[in-house]
Amino acid sequence: MFHKAKYLLFDGTYFHQDGCLAILMDSQCKRLLGFNYIKRESYHNIRPILLEKRQQGLNPKAITIDGHMTVIRAIRDVWPEITIQRCLFHILRQGLMWIRSYPKTQAGKDLRVLLSLLTNIKNEQDKNEFFNIYGNWFKQYQTFVRSLPNHSVAFKDLKRTMSLINNALPDMFHFIKDRNIAPTTNTLECFYSQLKHQYRNHRGLTEKHKISFLKWFCYYKNQ
Repeated sequence: MFHKAKYLLFDGTYFHQDGCLAILMDSQCKRLLGFNYIKRESYHNIRPILLEKRQQGLNPKAITIDGHMTVIRAIRDVWPEITIQRCLFHILRQGLMWIRSYPKTQAGKDLRVLLSLLTNIKNEQDKNEFFNIYGNWFKQYQTFVRSLPNHSVAFKDLKRTMSLINNALPDMFHFIKDRNIAPTTNTLECFYSQLKHQYRNHRGLTEKHKISFLKWFCYYKNQ
């Protein structure tokens, strides 16, 4: 029942870059509450999906998502009071990708170590320690980052990784105060992995049949 689902997971995954399967899942019972095939994750594609669920009685307390800003805007538009938890694994994965495996600067090397702490944060003490470490990193390196040439790889890598962390910080640790909130969307990512494995066994489907396959797979997940 929609009215009983209070803690959600939401994410989308692309299939050959020609469409995205967006899924809303009850994070506690792992039931799919909605699945829609859309062209891309955008405010105008996501908002109607969420609005329909609200009209059907879904009124969640919290939702765990990646950092797609248009999706966040759509969620807050439909459920203004909802708590949004940023997926720690998405932050870790995106940050490590941007900062690269072998950063050229000490600032990059230290930031990479800091990012690796994220998924080990379990309590208030861990959170405060992360805040302190990041605060010290920011004080130590912000002048250095600003001094880098704007066109340099190091500047671009550090700037966008800093922006990622700064934007996510207010919504990174809600799960510590409410243990029903999932810190990551890993359960949904696992489902997508199973789905893509099965989908690869049906290559060559027309667009119409591909969409039907994805929706039927989701439907049977709940049976």
